[in-house]
Amino acid sequence: MRCKWARAPSEIRYHDEEWGVPEHGERRLFEFLVLEGAQAGLSWRTILERREGYRAAFDGFDPEKVAGYGARDEARLMSDARIVRNRAKVRSAINNAGRFLEVQSEFGSFDRYLWRGRKPAINRFRLESQVPASTPDSETLSADLKRRGFTFVGPVVCYSLMQAVGLVNDHVTGCFRHPGRDRRPGKRRGSCLSR
Repeated sequence: MRCKWARAPSEIRYHDEEWGVPEHGERRLFEFLVLEGAQAGLSWRTILERREGYRAAFDGFDPEKVAGYGARDEARLMSDARIVRNRAKVRSAINNAGRFLEVQSEFGSFDRYLWRGRKPAINRFRLESQVPASTPDSETLSADLKRRGFTFVGPVVCYSLMQAVGLVNDHVTGCFRHPGRDRRPGKRRGSCLSR
C-alpha cells in the first residue's frame, strides 16, 4: 500500500523516493525551502510538475547565485512559464537565499542548523487524516526562520519542509515506505524480490 495522496506520476516518484527520507545536502535543502514556499496555497502536484523548470530558472538551486539576483533576474523569473509566477514568492526565494547563506555562515551549514543533531521523528499515523498540518516543532522553526528574515515560512510550510527533508516521517503505517516495511506495492511478503 502507498499513501493515498500520491496519485499522479510526479507524486508517486516523490513519495516513493524522497518524502520522509533524511536529506543533508545544502542545495537540496535550499531547493525544498524554495519549493515549499512556492507551494503555499497551491497543490504539491503543481510544484512537482514544475520542479525541473524551477531547477533551470533558479540556477540549480545554488543559493549563492540566487542571493545575487537583481531586478533583471526577478523580471526574467516573472516571465518564465516553467515556474509559478507570483512576485511575492519569487522575491521570497531570492531573499531566502541570502538568509540561507547567513545561516550557513553562523552554523557552518544549513543542515547543521535544521537538524541540530536530531534523529528523524517516525510517526505512526494509521490514517492520512491524522497527519497534522503543523506541530509545535514547526511553529518553533517558523518563528526562528522569520526572526532571521526568511519569508513564506509559516508553520504549515515548515512542517511540509520537515516532512520533505525527513526530519519527520509521516508515511502511514500501512504504507510500504513506513519504516519497518521494506516491500513495494504488489510484492509478496517474504519474497526475496521485496528486499
